[in-house]
Formats: sequence, C-alpha cells, structure tokens
Amino acid sequence: MKKIGILGGTFNPIHHGHLILGQAAKEEFGLDEILVMPTKNPSYKTISGGVSEQNRVDMIKLAIANFPYFKFSDMELKREGTTYTVDTLRTLTQKDDDCRYYFIMGADSLYQIETWKDPDQIFHMANILVATRNDSRSALDAQIDYLEEKYGGKIYHLSSPSIEISSNDIRKRCKNGSSIHFFLPEDVIDYIERNDLYGITAD
Repeated sequence: MKKIGILGGTFNPIHHGHLILGQAAKEEFGLDEILVMPTKNPSYKTISGGVSEQNRVDMIKLAIANFPYFKFSDMELKREGTTYTVDTLRTLTQKDDDCRYYFIMGADSLYQIETWKDPDQIFHMANILVATRNDSRSALDAQIDYLEEKYGGKIYHLSSPSIEISSNDIRKRCKNGSSIHFFLPEDVIDYIERNDLYGITAD
C-alpha cells in the first residue's frame, strides 16, 4: 500500500520550516511521497500580503523542484468555496483506495482539530503526524490520548527539528527591509524580489 503524506497550508510564502517538516515525515514514516497542497480559501484565516494564488503556486514549485518526493497538488485550489480537510481526504480516498494517507500538522492544529469540519471522518481516513514541540510534550501526549480514545484514530509524534520560522515573520521582514536569506530557498527569494512581493527591498 502506497504511503502518502499531505502537507497543507497557505504557503504564503513556503519556507524551510515547511520543507524540513515534510522531509522528516518522509524519513521517519517511510512515506513514498508528500503532497504539498496549498489551500484556496481556508476557514481559519484570510490570505494576506496581496499575493496571488499563482504567486503561491510558483513559489511552491520552485521550492520543491529538486526533490522528487515532494509533489505539488492543486486539488484544494480547484475547489470553490471554503476549503475543508475532510473534503480533500474524501476525494483522495475515493479516487485511490490503495493508498494510506498521513496528514502532517503542527501541535497547534491538533489542539484545534475538533473545531474542524467532521473531525471523526478525518481520523477515519488518515493517520495524523504531529510535530512535537520540546516544551509541551506532556500536554501534547494528553491531547493525543484524548483524541485517539474519542475518535479511534491514530496520531503519531513527528520528530522534526524545531525550526522557528513562520510565513508571517518572513512577510514582516520583507516589509521592514530585513534579510530573508536562509529562511527560504534562494530561488523563492529571487522570485519574491523579481515580483516585488510583500513590499520587499532587495539587498
């Protein structure tokens, strides 16, 4: 059975933290590929920065171009209306029942997952890989135990290096004229500068 990871988000912009998380999931759980899946209209946030959908797509493709196990997916971009994880998983599992899906998320998302649409179905259709934060392991273990008992799902710790990078911080650095080198791939930085995204000032 093919093992496929799902790495979702707004990717505004994609950065090394995203890529390291995906790579860690592949290595630790023996995943065959990682679907990098930008969301169109998430229910939990408004996409900011004046960046177009095509800009986000271009940056993702540049970031993963040299890593064949990362696969770009526009599944959620093609969907109209609000994007829900459960709908994505239903589409994937109906299309190919010979795959096992692993949904990759941060600890913050796991604490919020009961507010998502149909969380019971999410746990039924995918295993959850949650990035562990060193300072909150005991609280996270308690949340995992609670969710597994309530929904019967499988949740696993993902031992990814703790990389304190956020897309929001990158956007702020661009606006303030601070360097974003080493935060994200150089090809993505070049793209941001060429297209004058996030109010960046080229250094």
